[in-house]
Amino acid sequence: MRRGAIRATIPAMNPVERVRVRTIEGGRDADRDDDVAVEEPLAIQIRREGSEAGFAFVTTMRTPGNDVELAAGLLFGEGVIEGPGDVVRLAVPDTPVGKRDDNVVVATLRSAAVDRAEKLQRASVMGSACGVCGKTTIDNLIPAGRPAIADRLRVDPEILLALPRRLREKQSIFASTGGLHAAGLFTFAGELEEVREDIGRHNATDKLVGTCLLRGRIPISGGILAVSGRAGFEIVQKAVAAGIPLVASVSAPSSLAIALADAGGVTLIGFLRDRRFNVYSHRHRVAASQAPDSSG
Repeated sequence: MRRGAIRATIPAMNPVERVRVRTIEGGRDADRDDDVAVEEPLAIQIRREGSEAGFAFVTTMRTPGNDVELAAGLLFGEGVIEGPGDVVRLAVPDTPVGKRDDNVVVATLRSAAVDRAEKLQRASVMGSACGVCGKTTIDNLIPAGRPAIADRLRVDPEILLALPRRLREKQSIFASTGGLHAAGLFTFAGELEEVREDIGRHNATDKLVGTCLLRGRIPISGGILAVSGRAGFEIVQKAVAAGIPLVASVSAPSSLAIALADAGGVTLIGFLRDRRFNVYSHRHRVAASQAPDSSG
């Protein structure tokens, strides 16, 4: 991918909107201003290198911000692009009157990636909570022949227990709205590297993976993906595709998420809150706890 192919993602749209609400609390009735998270459509369009013509690939509902990274992560997770070399340009286009169209990202791709996109193309809207609608079949969640992640790093349970608090501290939009999910990338030593927020769990993860992809950091070996919502199969699938060896969720995993994590070589952790968690797959990456077991 040539230098300058990707524009800086400085959203013109505000991810937070101020609204007037009526509040009833403690027997008192009052009007006040409140912050709510913005949800807007983002259309991802695809063009072949050297052509001005293109087609609409998908429209997803998202919170504005890091839209170029979101498009890159989504196209990577879908199997359209396999690495930054497939990308010629990713940009928010200008309209005929010279203004940015902030609800569109145009992906200009190499021919092989466009061919893959044409096979996967669907004329549907992905909701901000959508997971399965982001794939055409469950069979291609883990492509045949992809080796399981073999990262042998181990993490101390105390580091895992600290992740939800550290993730919450960096959720700036959540702090004002209470309405966004977050995906954070941590090292096995507990160092926070990146955080992305969105009204959808899968969007936050796509933004995070897309950021790493555009920086040439795929696979993301030695990384922990911490998510603020439940661990659905789409989160695990994105982690497998990105080569992330450990996924930690504050809520419950699904049965398909566990099966995918097991097949893909991912350590899956759920219910990471209140100083406890469950390890559902590849438990060798979590070191033994030093605290005595008092359950029996």
